[in-house]
Amino acid sequence: MEAFRLLIVTGMSGAGKTQVLQALEDMGYLCIDNIPPVLIPKLSEICRQGGERTNRVALVVDIRGGEFFEALSSSLDRLKDMKVDFEIVFMDATDETLIRRYKESRRSHPLAPDGLITTGLKKERQILNSVRHKADFIIDTTNMKTASLKEYLKTRFTQVDEGHGMSITVVSFGFKYGLPLDADMVWDVRFLPNPFYIPDFRHKTGRVKAVNEYIHSFEVTEEFKKRYFDTIDFLVPNYEQEGKSQFIVAVGCTGGMHRSVAMAEALYSHLLENGYRVSVEHRDMMKNNVEEDYNPHEIKTLGN
Repeated sequence: MEAFRLLIVTGMSGAGKTQVLQALEDMGYLCIDNIPPVLIPKLSEICRQGGERTNRVALVVDIRGGEFFEALSSSLDRLKDMKVDFEIVFMDATDETLIRRYKESRRSHPLAPDGLITTGLKKERQILNSVRHKADFIIDTTNMKTASLKEYLKTRFTQVDEGHGMSITVVSFGFKYGLPLDADMVWDVRFLPNPFYIPDFRHKTGRVKAVNEYIHSFEVTEEFKKRYFDTIDFLVPNYEQEGKSQFIVAVGCTGGMHRSVAMAEALYSHLLENGYRVSVEHRDMMKNNVEEDYNPHEIKTLGN
């Protein structure tokens, strides 16, 4: 039987908790919205004893619970005493994005029903600050479409067969778009030779053969890859031994289109060859002016 898994979803109002709950429900989770935190330990115990039909549970807890929300910290401590494994998923977005979403939906903020949305957001961030620091996953939906959010959740929260070991996700990104908030490790590859300054490569991604070969043609790249792979090869078995079920490695360059993409693909291939459960994502690649890309995972070429 699959191990019991409890997800506690919280975060900013308007950041996407409803969409998360709908996606998790489609993935087979028993989902309960706006549960009073004081009920979490008892409900968890009931579900844990309920067999396969209730071995994956997602609970949304947020400031709609009013003063009940203050009980969340003690409920989490109670879960630890009961030896119930749980993960906290914190949904977030920039204030600018949240304000825009509130205006589009014509809703008022629950902490400022008759006042400014900014006032409600400030109060909410203060209340949620402590639980945000405890989160296992912070999902920033500022630039994330619903389809991307669903794919993200599918990658991270589909039940893992314990016999297959830790799940690893390699993510490329651009520093100018911000750090991935849920990364366990971040590599900065902006020191590698940049194909952006080669006119023929500027609008081609790091997955295009010519661009990838250019990046790999330098001695510094090969030296970096050796140290890069050696570090990962040392860390992964030790993380697994400590019981970590998921490991997210982020690789960044300036725009997230060339060097980070090439190095993320290189690490993905290395881990795959060594028998790990691994996936690769390119968070910011298509935010650039891409004219040509080759996706070996879909066997599809875009552009010329």
